Amino acid sequence: MHSPFRPDYNPLIRKLESIFTLTADERQALENLPMQITVIEENQDIVREGDRPSRCCLILSGFTCTYKVTAQGKRQIVAFNIAGDVPDLQSLHLKILDNSVGTISRCSVGFITHEALRDICTRYPRIAAAFWRGTLVDGAIFREWMTSIGQREAYNRLAHLLCEMLVRLTAVGLVQDHSCDLPITQSELGDALGITTVHVNRVLQQLRTDGLIELKGTRLNIPDWEKLKQVGEFNPMYLHLEDLQAVA
Repeated sequence: MHSPFRPDYNPLIRKLESIFTLTADERQALENLPMQITVIEENQDIVREGDRPSRCCLILSGFTCTYKVTAQGKRQIVAFNIAGDVPDLQSLHLKILDNSVGTISRCSVGFITHEALRDICTRYPRIAAAFWRGTLVDGAIFREWMTSIGQREAYNRLAHLLCEMLVRLTAVGLVQDHSCDLPITQSELGDALGITTVHVNRVLQQLRTDGLIELKGTRLNIPDWEKLKQVGEFNPMYLHLEDLQAVA
């Protein structure tokens, strides 16, 4: 089936256009991509390490994470994925997945066959370039995460991550007045930042006390954006957005 996107909002196009300028023909081709849309509940795997998929998953709504698990059962989250992301795009060229992707919240996911993706990339080489640029940005985000885990204190590390998530969500139209839905648990934050859940809780409390964040349920509000960026040592350059001023 074809995805029933609103005429004014297609998460894949919104994501790609945040990092790459598309033509009208290219946008239409992306609109016409055939996909099977499925709703997946929270805490479910979409793909698993070792899978040999014949399709990629496009996140249409909700939050997922890319992760690996050690032999002792410890999980390391290496990426948070939002609407417009294709977290297993590498499976188009790498036959065996070396990581898992699981839902954090209830998600709508569009599955696109490798055949359809290869076809659109052949017919529209600039779309292939846009996907390539997207994977390069993913690599830049991974390098920034490695720097945070290795060199930033937990307080600065969490501030940096919250800044990143706000900018990425802004780029796909999911933020209003520095406020957004962020249904990531303290346990999931700990698995991403390399700290315990207890430590995450303490850092969140300190960020609240310092007036840098407000959390009500899954709703995050940032009352002092400039101060949070300063604390997180956050420079959005590594996100390589087309219109950086509009989101940062």
